[in-house]
Amino acid sequence: MRQIPELMAGALASGVTTFARCWTVTRRDGETLGFTDHDGNLVVGGVTHRAASGMTASAAEAALGLAVDGLEVAGALDDDGITDADLARGAYDGAAVELSLVDWSEPASRVVLFVGTLGEVTRERGAFTAELRSLTHALAQPRGRLYQRACDASLGDGRCKVDLTLPVHHAEGAVGEIVGVRGFVSEALEDRQNVFERGRLVWTSGANSGAACEVRRHAGGSVELAEAPAMPIAEGDAFTVTAGCDKGFSSCRDRFDNILNFRGFPQMPGNDWLARPARQGPDHDGGRLV
Repeated sequence: MRQIPELMAGALASGVTTFARCWTVTRRDGETLGFTDHDGNLVVGGVTHRAASGMTASAAEAALGLAVDGLEVAGALDDDGITDADLARGAYDGAAVELSLVDWSEPASRVVLFVGTLGEVTRERGAFTAELRSLTHALAQPRGRLYQRACDASLGDGRCKVDLTLPVHHAEGAVGEIVGVRGFVSEALEDRQNVFERGRLVWTSGANSGAACEVRRHAGGSVELAEAPAMPIAEGDAFTVTAGCDKGFSSCRDRFDNILNFRGFPQMPGNDWLARPARQGPDHDGGRLV
């Protein structure tokens, strides 16, 4: 049950209200921005909530139990607030959002209406629409293991335990020559044939700084990304890249010497074996079927 401040409760009871909604967005990098649907800026909780964003919201849905509540907000893209480039490079993915009802004549008088995270975002013609998901959204994520021949761990995570900080699995470099919209050549990778295929590349400078992407192909100094970055690649853009893995048993054994931590089931019978008809013969002795 929400506790409504005494001043706000009195304003609600009077029938004449001076209320506005404020959104406080905290990105994963720690940067905090504020927006409001009021016609002037409001300082709430030490954060300036800008009115120039033109932020509006749909009706909020709420229900008892563990169902995921949410709403949508729409606003304008501008250089002083949420920019198209920041949205495209994922700066707001998973950002924490707090929606409050504020008395703009007395900003200290407010009540929190919603706490959650930023979900799917769409951009079009200088504006954006964002989905807000309640905290119960985290409970809807899949849990448990996937039983398959290939490894289901991520290279370098706590289950895999491969140290990606070792020089053999890690490299730093800069773009020397651009090849199309998602490819480039870097001298720093010329002697590392195929090491970083399926690996993770993080831009450390340039227009895409902070964004991460998957390496689709690596051949010598030539790199092709799985997707084109949000902003065009430029010569001199710096990056770090870590090794990739095809999740196979032989790669884990021969390339990484990490067979004790392999998280797949290479001896699991496949569909062809399971679909074989029963037949008589000497191979029905409890031994291995080859």
